[in-house]
Amino acid sequence: MSQNYLKKEDYEEPQCLLDMHPEVTPIPIRRFMEKLDEHLGRNDYPAAERHLRFWLAEAELGNDMRGKLTVLNEQIGLYRKIKKEPECMEAIEAALTLADTPDMQNTVTLGTTLVNAATAYNAFGKADRAVPLYRKAQAIYEAVLAPDDGRLGGLYNNMALAMVELGDYREAEELFKKALGIMAKQEHGEAEMAITYLNLADLVAVDVGAEAGEQRIGACLDKARELLETEDLPRNGYYAFVCEKCAPAFGYHGDFVTERILAQRAKEIYERS
Repeated sequence: MSQNYLKKEDYEEPQCLLDMHPEVTPIPIRRFMEKLDEHLGRNDYPAAERHLRFWLAEAELGNDMRGKLTVLNEQIGLYRKIKKEPECMEAIEAALTLADTPDMQNTVTLGTTLVNAATAYNAFGKADRAVPLYRKAQAIYEAVLAPDDGRLGGLYNNMALAMVELGDYREAEELFKKALGIMAKQEHGEAEMAITYLNLADLVAVDVGAEAGEQRIGACLDKARELLETEDLPRNGYYAFVCEKCAPAFGYHGDFVTERILAQRAKEIYERS
C-alpha cells in the first residue's frame, strides 16, 4: 500500500531549477491542486483524469515546465491508482525526461519525481526498475531533507515494498521501521503508520508464514487498528482512501470484521463529500 500525491512543499520548492523565462505563462498550481483534491476526495477518478489532462495541455501551451512536471507527477499517482499502465508509463517517461537533467540533480523536485516513478513501477510489477530510482531518491532526500521530514517516511515505506517484491526481507523490515519512526513525528501521521504496520504484517507472512508469524502479525494488526481509530485523526477524503486500502489487508489476515467496518467507513465519507 502506498500513497504519493504531492504536498504543498513539493510543488512550491523555492529553488526549483526549471527556469521560468519571461515567455512562460504559469498554470495556477494552488488552484490546480485544490480542485484535484476535491475530485480525489469524492473518489471521482474520471473527473480527476480530465482535470489533469486539461492542465497538462495548459502547461504545455504556456511553456510552463515546472507546472507540467507537477501535473505529470500527479498523473503518475492517479494512473497507478486506477491501474492504467500504458498511460502511467508514458507519464513516467515524460516526467523523468523533464526532471532528471544535470541542472536538477540533488533537488527535492527530482527526488519526488523519482519516488513517484518508482512507486508506480513497483505497482505494475517492475520492482527491479523501481529500486534503482528509490536509491537515487534516497541519496537526494537524505542529503537535503531534515531527518524527520515526512517525505523520507513515505520513501522508506514505498522502497520497502519493492524490497519485499525482490525478496530482500531484512532490508524491507529495516526500511519499514525507519518509516514508522518518522511518521510518528508527523501531525496526523497515524494513518500512514497504520499502512506501514499492515505492510509489516504482510512481510512477516511472506517471510516466515502465517502460522509461524501469527503473534507478530496479530500485533501489527492490533496496532494498525488502534492507529486508525485515533480520535483526532481527520475523517476526510484521504482518511477514506486509507480505510479503503487497509480494509482488504485486514481481511487477508482473517480480520473480516475490521475489513467490513473500514470499507463501510470509507464509503460513507465518500458519499458525504
